[in-house]
Amino acid sequence: MDTKDIHISEYNYALTDDRIAKFPIAERDHSKLLVYDRGTVSEDVFYRLADHLPKGALMVMNNTKVIQARLHFRKPDAQGQPTGALIEVFLLEPFLPADYEQMFQQTDHCQWLCLVGNQKKWIARNASAPGAKKDVILSRTVVIRDHAITLSAHHLGEHGTSQLVEFQWTGGVSFADVLDAMGELPIPPYLNRETQESDKTTYQTVYSKIKGSVAAPTAGLHFTQRVLADVDAHGIEREEVTLHVGAGTFRPVKSDTIGQHPMHTEYIAVRRHTIDRLIAHSAQAIAVGTTSVRTLESLYYMGLKVLRNPDVTEEQLHVSQWEPYDERQHSVAPIDALQALSQWMQRQHMDVLHSSTQIIIAPGYDYHIVNMLITNFHQPQSTLLLLVSAFVHGDWRKIYDYALAHDFRFLSYGDSSLLIPSTTNK
Repeated sequence: MDTKDIHISEYNYALTDDRIAKFPIAERDHSKLLVYDRGTVSEDVFYRLADHLPKGALMVMNNTKVIQARLHFRKPDAQGQPTGALIEVFLLEPFLPADYEQMFQQTDHCQWLCLVGNQKKWIARNASAPGAKKDVILSRTVVIRDHAITLSAHHLGEHGTSQLVEFQWTGGVSFADVLDAMGELPIPPYLNRETQESDKTTYQTVYSKIKGSVAAPTAGLHFTQRVLADVDAHGIEREEVTLHVGAGTFRPVKSDTIGQHPMHTEYIAVRRHTIDRLIAHSAQAIAVGTTSVRTLESLYYMGLKVLRNPDVTEEQLHVSQWEPYDERQHSVAPIDALQALSQWMQRQHMDVLHSSTQIIIAPGYDYHIVNMLITNFHQPQSTLLLLVSAFVHGDWRKIYDYALAHDFRFLSYGDSSLLIPSTTNK
């Protein structure tokens, strides 16, 4: 069957609300660890993860940091007082400037692509001009380092499936400071609860560094400094990549077949040093989480683009949704693709590659770089479950049936699994 013809209904299982972990356990590295090793399923505790990994392997982790992307405003009344409808502005990705690092350093204004809750209340119709929209400026004031800072939000219009919003603020503080003071951490919608103060710590990995995600790379939530030290002690090398997780990670597959499902785009940053370490490890890696998988596997296709066109631009390295399913591309060895990419970066005097990926990984996909996967348990009928199925050659039901029968906790704050497929990827 062609990958695009896969029916998402075939990737369903019974996940009741009581199986979804609403909060993490007290000690994150004490979560349960399901081990799927070439068709055999067993279980352990996460802090013994390194015992199941081969000495000398390379582990790759996503160091993105979740931002407080949810902003709440009150619509002003006729006197300009913020007493009206509650408007939620959810930051999706930076628009101007488009670079994440530059965005968080802005000190007076910026523009974001957003989702807007209660949008109709914000964008009121102008009675004097039928069909026209009345511009309403939303604002909030908060104290940052003993100074009152006022943030205003101005709706600029639709941009694709998102809303373009301009923010302006006083006081000369960075936008990162504004979000830290005014924003709310966006925990997953399926937790069905309000964000709590504890989530600011528990919904970040201990190695998170680069701000930009609106959802955590949750496979990494089980790691502690103790586990990382044990990984090092077992002779396992570690590298970090950055993929900023977008809200699209929670987007359900609404179409009958996945060929009709539009995959979301996410932004990645990878150091040339990391690519060179992958080359030194024969282009093989243990991926921590599906976001690391998407990043690593996308590097292969970026390398192919460089081989086809040595003058390709960084922007043109974007990996589109169905690009990996072109059979002609599979004849290039992963190490050759990575070497081409590293050499291209060297010619460009580039230490860090910044690009994007829309890759969808589903049964029919051939893995090129990832040969072991650490991941949580995902929602039924999701693209993440398709990714897992592709990795274990369709054996996902054995894994999920075991997890359901042995009281594993599911989704973001749930338990973990280590997946080792029956064949290594070359």
